[in-house]
Amino acid sequence: MSAGPMSAGAVQLLAWGGDAVSLVSSSDGSTNRADIGLAGLAASGILVAIAVAISLWRRLGLERSLLWASLRALVQLMIVGFALKLVVDPGDSLWWSALWLAVMLGFAAWTTKRRAPEVPAVLPLSLLAYTAAGLVTLGVLFGFGVYELEGRTIVPLAGMVVGNSLAATVLVSRQLMTVASEQRGVIEGRLALGLSAADAFQPHLRSALRTALVPQIETTKAVGIVMLPGAMVGLILAGADPADAVKVQVSVMYLVLGSVATTTAVMSLGISRELFTPAQQLRRFETTSTDS
Repeated sequence: MSAGPMSAGAVQLLAWGGDAVSLVSSSDGSTNRADIGLAGLAASGILVAIAVAISLWRRLGLERSLLWASLRALVQLMIVGFALKLVVDPGDSLWWSALWLAVMLGFAAWTTKRRAPEVPAVLPLSLLAYTAAGLVTLGVLFGFGVYELEGRTIVPLAGMVVGNSLAATVLVSRQLMTVASEQRGVIEGRLALGLSAADAFQPHLRSALRTALVPQIETTKAVGIVMLPGAMVGLILAGADPADAVKVQVSVMYLVLGSVATTTAVMSLGISRELFTPAQQLRRFETTSTDS
């Protein structure tokens, strides 16, 4: 599950943070902490050195970017690791978790706006989409008692919702704007034939949603065969029984799939309404190209 350097990176870190810092019971009743120590952390840096060496060897010019990305990730993870102490302990107030979620949602919406500035009303729409996805997916998991309602579960799971939905939300948003510009003649032709704005835009809306959802569907299908997800690996390294780790991972994968579907659906429906005037006319927008 990939994420951008700050946007989904800081957010998705929360998803694994709860598992990474908690004690996990092993099959014999003892506890193990997945602590590699400073020496292990330093040794892991050799892998960064290998990447830099390859860049130098092939003259890619990415040495500074590789070093900066690695250092930035280390600092961000350390900061969030300390901050997680405010929410992961059983006795911590849920108000800290609520504050964390508010910041997370606001930051994700701001990142979406930065990556897709051409989208009308992108900030409130993305904030609504992320909030709706959180309410739906977390409502199911906590409502059915899959996880206990406490800070160490609320924050990581909400991080999974937002972190994994971010890329798909940006993708569907920008694709809808591109379609509205490039297929303007086709859409206006349908409107001229008497179709409503919703019906005229429906084929393009469906196509954009499929494009945004297919990568997550393929990722879900490949779990366990092509890759072992981070949560499962982290739990196993921390001493959890593999069968228990698998059950947690499956619930997380379903959470991600449901959140991506919900977020993209809400976002695309909101954008499709913003594209048309009350008189059922397609508005004109300028599409811009931004680096994600």
